[in-house]
Amino acid sequence: MKKSAFFLAALCSGTLLLGSCSSDKSADTTVTETTSATADTTAAAGDMAGMDHSKMADGASPLVASMNDMMAKMDAMKMKGNTDHDFAHMMMEHHKGAVAMAEIELRDGKDATMRQMAEKIKADQQKELGEMEPIAERLDSAPTNYKPTDPNDPFTAQLKTSMTHMMDNMPTPVADPDMNFNMMMTVHHQSAMDMAEAELAHGKDTKLKDLAQQMVNAQKKEIEQFKAWHARNADKM
Repeated sequence: MKKSAFFLAALCSGTLLLGSCSSDKSADTTVTETTSATADTTAAAGDMAGMDHSKMADGASPLVASMNDMMAKMDAMKMKGNTDHDFAHMMMEHHKGAVAMAEIELRDGKDATMRQMAEKIKADQQKELGEMEPIAERLDSAPTNYKPTDPNDPFTAQLKTSMTHMMDNMPTPVADPDMNFNMMMTVHHQSAMDMAEAELAHGKDTKLKDLAQQMVNAQKKEIEQFKAWHARNADKM
């Protein structure tokens, strides 16, 4: 499998390799080797992507676990090399992550404003998912127009930057679920805006670019609302 500028495909390859280990090894040996190989693969993938996942390691937070799941699916995605196709598929996974995070807030959150925003985000992103899906399917046969394995390719570099910024700005979870949702979704929205701006700069599909602009407009407004709420509720930190 080719190395990508920022996708952790090595993790998937490592998992498949471990599954083919000889059955004549003892269970204890297999578990030990699996743990070691997985750790090595993950470390190598992290080096390849140039991202610091340390802030994502707190599995006790449902929102962090949800973000980890989203990132794993995006990392494992096979890039076609067409800007519109790859943006659509990446953004669909990104939106699914937002929906999952909104559902966690609706389950655990108490603040009326954050719950209201979670409801809106879930509805909006599910609607956009429905709009992107047929576009993504139509683009499955689209020709290549960029190099996803070249870190100097403008579209590749811009997408990688969006993911790196999200990782670098990941907040440390606190006790209050509403504050966690506020902080995590602010970073998540900014990442979506960065990805949408990459599509606006390098994409070709008119419908997809129109949708990307809608994302920028809507999520910029919501980021401002998140920041205003955060300032009013600093005691929840």
